[in-house]
This record gives sequence, C-alpha cells and structure tokens, in this order.
Amino acid sequence: MKLRVIITGATGMVGEGVLHEALRDPEVEQVLSVSRRPSGYTHPKLREVLVADFFDLAPIADQLAGYNACFFCLGVSSVGLKEPEYSRLTYELTLHFARTLLARNGFGLTFCYVSGAGTDSSERGRSMWARVKGRTENELLALGFRAAYMFRPGFLRPTPGLRNTLGYYRYIGWLYPVLGGLLPRYFGTLAGLGQAMLRVAQTGYARPLLEVPDIERLAREPAE
Repeated sequence: MKLRVIITGATGMVGEGVLHEALRDPEVEQVLSVSRRPSGYTHPKLREVLVADFFDLAPIADQLAGYNACFFCLGVSSVGLKEPEYSRLTYELTLHFARTLLARNGFGLTFCYVSGAGTDSSERGRSMWARVKGRTENELLALGFRAAYMFRPGFLRPTPGLRNTLGYYRYIGWLYPVLGGLLPRYFGTLAGLGQAMLRVAQTGYARPLLEVPDIERLAREPAE
C-alpha cells in the first residue's frame, strides 16, 4: 500500500527525523507537513500547510483529507508546566487534531502517536506527564481509526545531519554505544522510530503500544 502521510512537528527533532525517513521511503507517495512554521525542506513528495493555532484547524481542515496515515510528532516538555496547561497542550490538542482527521478521512487512516517510555496507561501514577500521556494514548485508541499505535521511545540517537537535534543530544551522543548496550530497553535511534512508523502504517503490528524493543525490531526487519 502506497502511503499518503500527514506529519506534525516537523520543525522539532523527532518530527524532522520522521519526515526524513518518510521522504526517503519509496512506498510513500505524498507527505503533508502541518506545522506552525516552515520546515525548511523541499522535496517533490512534500507539501506544507502552516497553521497558527492547532486548536483552530478550520482554515486548513479540507486540506487534511485524502490521507491514510498520520505520524503525530508534535509535543511539548512538561518542565515548568502545571497539569492543566500540560494537559491542554498534550491531551486536548492531540485529540482535537485526531478527531479532525477522522472527520476528513473516515476510518481508513492509521494514527501513530509519539508518546514516551514510562507513559502511565493506568492514568493514576505519581508522574504528571506520564498520566497525561497515558490518557492521551487511551483516548486515541478508542477513537475508531483503522489502526492506532502508541510509540514510546526513550533516548533517541539523532540522525546525522539533521537541523533540529537538541543540544544535549549532541553532547551526550557519544555515550550511546555504551548505554545502548547496557540499557537496550531505553535507547533507540531516531531513524528507527521513523522506519517503524512507516512499517506499522503499511503492515500493522500485533500490539498497539510499542516500547523501544518493538520499535527497534520493526526498524531492523527487512521490508516485505
């Protein structure tokens, strides 16, 4: 199945890495980047739509039709945020975007959400960010997409040459070979995350929650 993919967050580290893999994949025929500012990329497959407010998608809603996959990579750090604000920018924003896609694409779309290692599916744990992410995952899984997958990456080794790599990843990246060998459940690659998303959008996966070992296993599997 040829993929027509919507990607959010392409101006951030994770979204840029996923965009990079999507543009390289011959099974992807079109990519729509939805973001607040231009990604800086040009490519025959790529079209960009800018939106000032993700809570007001009416001006661009009709342009979100005709796609069969969404890779939702938009997110904010919980540092310095109280739970109501973090919940609005994580749970409410994500669900608003997802429901808009359902309205424009019926139930033929696969939704892939970038969550995080340690997310709390019970929604009752002590960690605020983990509860909010867990609630977001649970709601997305219940919406009724053709398929929905929650990706829970840990530390991601950046893809060389990309523009939006976070500074501290550059400084501690040399530790990856050591720590990745000692703690494989928490260390993966940004390239692997993008490749795994493309794989589940095409062929599915046995579980809706993908931890680091699942992500890396999918990225290593040869294409069918």
